[in-house]
Amino acid sequence: MGLLSGPEEDPAADAGWGHTHDRKGFFTDTSICIGCKACEVACKEWNHNPQDGTLEILGSSFDNTGALGANTWRHVAFVEQGADRIAEARESGRALVSLGMPTIGPRTGASAPGGRPDEDLSRADRTPPDTPEFRWLMSSDVCKHCTHAGCLDACPTGALFRTEFGTVVVQADVCNGCGTCVGACPFGVIERRDDGTVAPKGDRGRVEQDVPNKGTANKCTLCYDRLVHDETPACAKACPTTSISFGGREDMVTKAQDRVLQLHAQGMTEARLYGANPRDGVGGTGSVFLLLDEPEVYGLPPDPQVPTADLPHMWKRAALAGAGMLAATTLAFLGARS
Repeated sequence: MGLLSGPEEDPAADAGWGHTHDRKGFFTDTSICIGCKACEVACKEWNHNPQDGTLEILGSSFDNTGALGANTWRHVAFVEQGADRIAEARESGRALVSLGMPTIGPRTGASAPGGRPDEDLSRADRTPPDTPEFRWLMSSDVCKHCTHAGCLDACPTGALFRTEFGTVVVQADVCNGCGTCVGACPFGVIERRDDGTVAPKGDRGRVEQDVPNKGTANKCTLCYDRLVHDETPACAKACPTTSISFGGREDMVTKAQDRVLQLHAQGMTEARLYGANPRDGVGGTGSVFLLLDEPEVYGLPPDPQVPTADLPHMWKRAALAGAGMLAATTLAFLGARS
C-alpha cells in the first residue's frame, strides 16, 4: 500500500524467464465501480468458467458469488458503510498522508493530474465535500499476478509459469491437482476446481454442470490467450465505467497515483493504493487497486507476505544445523574411540 517510488523489479527476469515484452497489469479504481458485475460475466464467458453456486443473493450482502475462486476469477464485492465508518476511513487516510503515503505536493507538466502544467496541490482545499449518510464500496477483485508469486514458487510440477507479459498462468494439462499452490497464495486467490455439483438453497435438488479442468488449480490468467493477440482482457473490455484499466504496469501505477492525487484534492483523503509498493511482502503486484478504506474492509491482507520468501534463509539454517550435528557426532565418535 502506498505510493513509494523506486526501480521496479522485472518479475519475469527475477524468475529466470527472459522476455522482450513490457509487464502488463490492471489498475482497478474502486471509486468509480458501480457493481454491475459486467467484468464477472465477461470473464466467465470468455474463459468458459462454470457457474459458481446458485447465483442467489447471499445473506451477508447483495453479492451473489461471495469471493474469488476456481470458477470466479473476477469478483465484485459490495461493502455497505455508514457515516461513522466513512469518517473513520477518511481519518485513517489522513494518517497515511501525514506519513508521506502519498505526499501531496507539486506535480508539474505532463505528470500533473489532467496534464495541467505547474499544478501545486500542496495547498489545495482538501475539506471533505458534503457526503450522504451511507455509501456502497464496490470493488472488483482479481488475481494479483505478484512480482514474487508464492503459487509459482511452490508448484512442484511446473504447471504454473511466468509469461512473457510478467503474469502468472496455470497450465491445466500439467497441473496434478496437489493444491500446494493454494496454501502458498497470500491472497487466497487460487483454488482447485471441484466436480461441478451445485447444491442450491432449499429443496431444489442438485445441479450438475459441465466442468473443464476438473480437479486442477484455476485462477485469472489476465486473459493470456487475448494478450498474445494484442487484445485487451475481457473484464477490462467490458467495464462500462473504466473502473478496470489495462496496460503496461508502470503506466497503470502512474495513472493510479494521479487518480489518488485528484481524489485527495477533492477532500477524499481515504483514497489509497494497494499493490503499487515494490517493497511490500510480494514485491508489488501486477493488479493495482485504488481503495477508499483499509484493505481489510475489502478482504485484502494489509501486509501480504509471500510464504516462500524465507526459504533460502531456512535452508541455510538447516544446513548449518546439520553441519553442527555432524560435527558433534564425529567428535563424540572420536572421543569414544580414544
